[in-house]
Amino acid sequence: MQFIDRLKEKVQKENLWFYILVLLAQKERYGFELRELINERFGFWSGNVTAYRVLYDLEKSKLVTAVTKDRRRYYAITESGRAELDGAKDFLRRLLEDVK
Repeated sequence: MQFIDRLKEKVQKENLWFYILVLLAQKERYGFELRELINERFGFWSGNVTAYRVLYDLEKSKLVTAVTKDRRRYYAITESGRAELDGAKDFLRRLLEDVK
């Protein structure tokens, strides 16, 4: 495995919560839809079970809420989730500035 591949894997799959919150900041979505959008927008697949596990953890941490509509469970970001997302974005901006 090349070093860049390892970096991508660590940044993408091990921080799936970040990508999920980015998408939920746009509008509420259901789990399978999130997985598809992560692949389309960010270029990687998360495991199906992994995405749902992260969603459950985000809900337990009150960063997202969930409601069942039409037999699907839709997730929406909370104010706490937006604050966490904003903090992560600030961190990443500072990191990129530091490595210029």
